[in-house]
Amino acid sequence: MVQSVLNSLTLGYRPLWSRARRLAGVQLFVHEEPGRNADMPHLLRTLAEMWNNQAPPLLLSPQSRQVLCNLLEHAPQGSPWIEVNGSWLQEDEGIFELVEQAKARGLTLVWSGALNQLPDADAAQGFVSSLLRLPPEGAQGVRNEPDFSDQPSFKAVALSLAAKPLNLLDGQMYEGLQNLELARLCLDSHDAGAVAGWPVADTVRAFRLEQPQPARDSVRRLMQAIDAEQSIDQLEHLLGEDPVLAYRFMLYTNSAALGLRRGVGSLRRGLVMMGLGTLQRWLSDQLPHACTHADLVPLRTQMVVRARLAEELIEAGVSLELQREMYLCCLFSQMDLLLHEPLATLLRRMPLSERIFDAVINNTGPYAEVLQMSAALAGTDAATIRRLREQGQWEAEELNRMLLRVLSDLKLGMPEKLV
Repeated sequence: MVQSVLNSLTLGYRPLWSRARRLAGVQLFVHEEPGRNADMPHLLRTLAEMWNNQAPPLLLSPQSRQVLCNLLEHAPQGSPWIEVNGSWLQEDEGIFELVEQAKARGLTLVWSGALNQLPDADAAQGFVSSLLRLPPEGAQGVRNEPDFSDQPSFKAVALSLAAKPLNLLDGQMYEGLQNLELARLCLDSHDAGAVAGWPVADTVRAFRLEQPQPARDSVRRLMQAIDAEQSIDQLEHLLGEDPVLAYRFMLYTNSAALGLRRGVGSLRRGLVMMGLGTLQRWLSDQLPHACTHADLVPLRTQMVVRARLAEELIEAGVSLELQREMYLCCLFSQMDLLLHEPLATLLRRMPLSERIFDAVINNTGPYAEVLQMSAALAGTDAATIRRLREQGQWEAEELNRMLLRVLSDLKLGMPEKLV
């Protein structure tokens, strides 16, 4: 029996955001397990089988030279994009030769490195785009912003070696941005192909004085689904796609306005008890004040993706009711970011399961490890993923397959390419 390559890897991910602040792609971090030599052709075949046609474009980010070399050597045309670490390329002539061969086979390669350390002319020719990292002082934000209107393209700058810190380049991808204004500058003024990750903390600060509201798109989609007489499962799914809308819905179903005798602890029960007519009227009341700020979309979406992961991570064989509870637990575990109140206060306003409260507030109980793992997968810390995997008794293949399944089910927010 051939062992799956997914047993030999630790995978993590990071969303790539488009100018519309919608999902433009997914960056997949690939770590080999210690002492293993993972079969990269097998990984590529596995991805081809699992990644559906509607899934976001995939950028593979090898976390070791060995993984990078194996991918460059064996990946056929049509494989996902492959990130090439600029430091490794500069230090290792063998990698440069593999890049040349990969380019000749038609692979799509992305150079990654610091904005002020762009490659020379020969190296730049092998890449269709770059994933640029700003110096620490630049990632924090831009002051006294210069005029970038005549900034040359990536390759032209590589040829001239004239790039300077914060002289942002048009059409490239950027990572590690910690400032919302800088993310806006990259996407809106420099037509960045994507921003990898999102400056969550700065976004929260930027909107801390605004009244939290559900997204207008979310309210409209749910109203349209009711008009189309879609199933209760689909209505629950759409309601859970917006953290603020889901939270506000739970408050309303447990309020004196409905006068229910028993507390409502789940979205599904709330939908059944409220009825579609009352739900439609309630949504109509939400619509005039609904949020249209695009900069909040990545934050909301990341919360939903984590909740989808948590729903899958819960022990196989549990009831659908407990899976839904796990989803709600993870979705509400970051509500303080959107509602600007302590989590304990927010959760105590609803008759939620004590399992949810224990996991979110006390970091205890059966859901705590699932919450930790869903957060750890959104990053590059392989050691933490491995530690949690051992504690939670997840098999590497099981965990990786679950992650790929959830990511491949994501939908592009807009029909845009990375560049």
